[in-house]
Amino acid sequence: MSFQSLYCAAFDGLSAKEVEVEVSFTKALPSFQVTGLAGNAIQESKQRVQSALMANDFKFPPLKITINLSPSDLPKQGSFYDLPIALLVAMYGRNNIKDSINNEKPKKYFAFGELGLDGRIKDTKAIYPLIFSLLSDEKNLDSIFFLPMESKDFYCQIPNLKAYFVDTLSEAIEILQTSPTIVNIIQELPFSYMDICSERYYYSDNFELDFIDIVGQIRAKRAALIAACGFHNILFEGSAGSGKSMIATRMPYILPPLRRNEILHNASHNLIITPNRPFRNPHNSATKAAILGSAVGHSVKFGEISLAHNGVLFFDELPHFPKSILESLREPLENHYFVISRLCTKVKTPSDFMFIGAMNPCPCGNLLSISKECRCSKREIDSYRGKISEPIWDRIDLCVQMQEGDSNKDRISSKEIQKQILDAFKFQKNRGQKCYNSRLIGESLEEFCKLDDECIFVLDKAIARFGISLRQKNKILKVARTIADLAGSDNIHKEHLAESISYRKIS
Repeated sequence: MSFQSLYCAAFDGLSAKEVEVEVSFTKALPSFQVTGLAGNAIQESKQRVQSALMANDFKFPPLKITINLSPSDLPKQGSFYDLPIALLVAMYGRNNIKDSINNEKPKKYFAFGELGLDGRIKDTKAIYPLIFSLLSDEKNLDSIFFLPMESKDFYCQIPNLKAYFVDTLSEAIEILQTSPTIVNIIQELPFSYMDICSERYYYSDNFELDFIDIVGQIRAKRAALIAACGFHNILFEGSAGSGKSMIATRMPYILPPLRRNEILHNASHNLIITPNRPFRNPHNSATKAAILGSAVGHSVKFGEISLAHNGVLFFDELPHFPKSILESLREPLENHYFVISRLCTKVKTPSDFMFIGAMNPCPCGNLLSISKECRCSKREIDSYRGKISEPIWDRIDLCVQMQEGDSNKDRISSKEIQKQILDAFKFQKNRGQKCYNSRLIGESLEEFCKLDDECIFVLDKAIARFGISLRQKNKILKVARTIADLAGSDNIHKEHLAESISYRKIS
């Protein structure tokens, strides 16, 4: 009996877990079987592997071939197991893989790829997030990967990746036998960037949707600038057609720049490497599982709040979302993560997003209109606004009422807004701040949001008059810090604090 092994991976919750692919050839009736909780796609790989090997002039030995995927208690799915299975069968009767590394310390060989019937190696959408997760663990930094050549440019963006890129099964077999030197070429991201404190931050200056299209709405655009700069949650309230959605859909293009690792992390969901942040806009008819995510066994399905990580979650017509969904946003809005707890699984999903809400002032939408008459009673208006509970209002940093009747003169482009945000972002980083202003807590909040005596007097007076909670007080300080950053001020002054207070919802 001969025995060899390669490695692949499977998701256990949100992290990739190594899967050792083992093969044995035993004297028995000829057969080919796969064990280890292999899903349908893996069971079907037997036909693809057999066809690919025969297309490369491989003759199956008259033996029982057993493939085991270890750990055997972890469910596995995906057609990318084709390549390691085919390589192990193809190496039958040849030198052991580990003996062909020129007496060096044995390394782990990972192989990912779907096989065509002619032996071509294809990429699948499940491979990238697995590799990115594996390389997040330092113990895998010396591992060697076999990956599809067709996606070489995409995978070469991942730091610390040591890989052989192959087009066909025969190429992969030859590499296993000869172990040629790997030339690691990490490609630079082809985006605009700025260097701050020895770290590179990337951004896009291509604006598919531009603020120049928005007529008037000076206060709303100012609030959008502040919210984007500090990654603050914001809610727009106004009549239908006043521009709430227009502003919301343009905000992702002006948000602060991203580090390389954040861009690569975002690509795990859509397989697109871009400095543009995710923008999720679920309809109010979406289910709770679609918004929050779900888990069945070891398989986790991301919800909108996780798909919006590092980006924007936009709820249009906010009061029309089910109350159960709105109340479920309390935890991710405050803690920036969400825990999916099921019978067999408990997974902590990252949900650090900027929340944007939009709503009408009343059911008919005309309460704030200067040209149309509102048809709603006070009871209907109170019931409509009451769908959003006080704890949710408490988690909104800026509340803005849209204006009507603005002239066409007051326009500003996204490029101009982005420049202000980039300057403020650089200002934040140069003072040693590691997170966005909206994420300041504890000692960091006290360090960067200090107030002079005059500001303390103004804030105390506002707290006493409007009954502002401690959470609201902290949010006022964070927004004031962002306003001061936009003004290039090291300290928060009275005018910054006053503007911040003006954006709070006062009951």
